[in-house]
Amino acid sequence: MTIQPSTTPRKARHVKRTHWALVAAATVLPLVASTGTAVADTSAAAATAGAGCTYTPAVPADNFKGIPVFNAKKAAQPYRATLRTSQGQITFEALTDKAPCTTFSFRFLAEHDYFDRSHCHRLTTQRIYVLQCGDPTGTGSGGPGYSFPDENLTGATYPAGTVAMANAGPNTNGSQFFFVWKDTKLSPAYTPFGRITAGLDVLQKIAAGGEDDQNNPGDGFPNLPVNIRNVRISTR
Repeated sequence: MTIQPSTTPRKARHVKRTHWALVAAATVLPLVASTGTAVADTSAAAATAGAGCTYTPAVPADNFKGIPVFNAKKAAQPYRATLRTSQGQITFEALTDKAPCTTFSFRFLAEHDYFDRSHCHRLTTQRIYVLQCGDPTGTGSGGPGYSFPDENLTGATYPAGTVAMANAGPNTNGSQFFFVWKDTKLSPAYTPFGRITAGLDVLQKIAAGGEDDQNNPGDGFPNLPVNIRNVRISTR
């Protein structure tokens, strides 16, 4: 049985996180994204695609850029994403062949400047080793205004260099994602959708700087602020 974490968001930079509960079987910290509730798809504007790619309106809708309309041809196109941050550049290869719904969503948000001027709000340095980003509110409870299902979970592992989705439970993906900076054991519940090709040293530098939560050591804001200046997509 999975013990659900606290749903209390952090409202500002100086508010400490309520302790996250541990996943009972695996003794790891769950990677929670938005606590918003999905909204039933009752609008023709909801994007539905072939192969089960459905983007469903959901709350919250922070920095709303619309709901992506899946395009199978564009979704199959390989690309690299480069995040220019205050700590250095991080580049990853999108797994468009394994997670087309997820990589199409990330590309949609990046091309609409969704991640620009946001910051990575969570660094974990015990039991799991990740930097979590993608929330424009910086609280850990923000989302893009839609959700979509999990994919690429069969046999999923999370070695260093993995890029995967954070979520608030099954099939609740939105905008929040995480970088794995050191080999990490997680249950296969978080869609892997990218592989870092440059910038793992940047992540390790951020991790070495530690995090700021004295009440819950090993899980807090990074001491080295990670501000995402922009995200650029390069196709090939």
